[in-house]
Amino acid sequence: MNKTWFKEKYLVFPTFLIPIFKKYNMTMDESLLLSYFWNNQEEEFDIQKIHQVLKLTEEEVLNAFNSLIKKQIVTVTTGKDTSNKRMEIIDLDLLYQEMEIDLEEQEQEKNHTEIYSVFEREFARTISPMEYEIINAWLEKGFSEELILGALKEAIYNGVTSLRYIDKILYEWQKKGYKSMKDVQPLRTETKNQKVPDLVEWDWLEENEK
Repeated sequence: MNKTWFKEKYLVFPTFLIPIFKKYNMTMDESLLLSYFWNNQEEEFDIQKIHQVLKLTEEEVLNAFNSLIKKQIVTVTTGKDTSNKRMEIIDLDLLYQEMEIDLEEQEQEKNHTEIYSVFEREFARTISPMEYEIINAWLEKGFSEELILGALKEAIYNGVTSLRYIDKILYEWQKKGYKSMKDVQPLRTETKNQKVPDLVEWDWLEENEK
């Protein structure tokens, strides 16, 4: 057994890169090369060294490298070494941007999951698939989670647990140009002692398709 293998530097394979691999449908060579760049940030692009570490041929390294550039995951900058010799350095700024976008999407997905839980808690039951789609439609139409939860709170305050009623509230707020609960506050003060507004037929599905 060649024990020198165990003395080689390990190549860390960070799990947070996996969504990037999937998003860009990366090959094994591309994934390995990107992981190598992550482990050796701000290092000169040295095909021979990469070949020794990843056990890829020079052609495989170049093909994977060109593919990563085309997919706009990595770029190359120029610099100089200690002997003032020109060198190519891998720039991972585009990768950082993709990771930031991925984290934001995960956070949004997490928040969306939480908003459904709030509805179930306030309704004291599991929401139906149709109700799930209605809430999702509100989000897709640009209603902020703050406004949706504010409308839910308004409905609960008035003793109503109906998405149609909440949809009416959101529609009225939208017509008035309200974007946050701070905008709604003056209206709530004015209508505090008024009766609960009548429910009207509001086809949110038809409106969503316009």
